[in-house]
Amino acid sequence: MTDTTTAAVRPDLLREVEQFLYEEADLLDQWRLHEWLDLFTPGGTYLVPSTDNREGDPNTDLFLVQDDRFLLEHRVNSLQTRAAHAEYPHSRTRRLITNVRVYEDGPGIRVVANFAVYRFRSDAADTYVGQYHHTLERDESGRLRFVVRKSVLDLEALRPHGKVSFIL
Repeated sequence: MTDTTTAAVRPDLLREVEQFLYEEADLLDQWRLHEWLDLFTPGGTYLVPSTDNREGDPNTDLFLVQDDRFLLEHRVNSLQTRAAHAEYPHSRTRRLITNVRVYEDGPGIRVVANFAVYRFRSDAADTYVGQYHHTLERDESGRLRFVVRKSVLDLEALRPHGKVSFIL
């Protein structure tokens, strides 16, 4: 849940965060996963809560994806090989990101945005819809990086999809 009472963010920061999200979406749609991985801080995490507990806590609840940087590197390396049968050949995806909101109300930059990811594979088209809840920070060069990248699905179940074998 987002606190809507937070003060408005500077327009230049909003544009910078939107551009960051659009560039990230392009990297993922092009399967440039090693470049995408560079968007994370060394301690960054990638989270996808279960569809039946969208507000879950990764410390106590089951998540579909709960990767720290080490596991995320393994996921990326695996997805780039033929051994990842669910993604070989790779799915074609197209991501739409809307309603981006940015909050500077504590450590890091909090981002909430809506997403739709269209996935095309094996003569099937699936749509994954949800909301991003990210925490960003600047690295030593001033570039934005993910501390937490969280994709919360609005789907009630993964049917007919069955699983999430690519990066949301």
